[in-house]
Amino acid sequence: MEEKDTAQDSFVAEDSRLQSLEERLQAAQRAEEIRSGKRNKAPAKGYRQGQRVLAEMIGGPVGGGLIGWVLDLVFGTFPWLMLAMMFLGFAVAVRNVFRIANERPE
Repeated sequence: MEEKDTAQDSFVAEDSRLQSLEERLQAAQRAEEIRSGKRNKAPAKGYRQGQRVLAEMIGGPVGGGLIGWVLDLVFGTFPWLMLAMMFLGFAVAVRNVFRIANERPE
């Protein structure tokens, strides 16, 4: 009966030692992250590329349409320049998306 008690005591002592080791390892990892500047992680490259693609696909046609609308007001050709510039903005956005897709991964 006493053997079981000592076995349980050594298990509890071993568990506390492992817990202490884990705490020290976590503290060392946090210190290393702070030292190396990896504490504030930037978004992953795929996420950044996705945001760029979204901005291109929205910004290209909207920007082209806005420029075309202003030119239509100046020249009185509503809606033809707006439509032409919107399609041109879309084409430029698609070209830029292909460039983003062909970037070299980190």
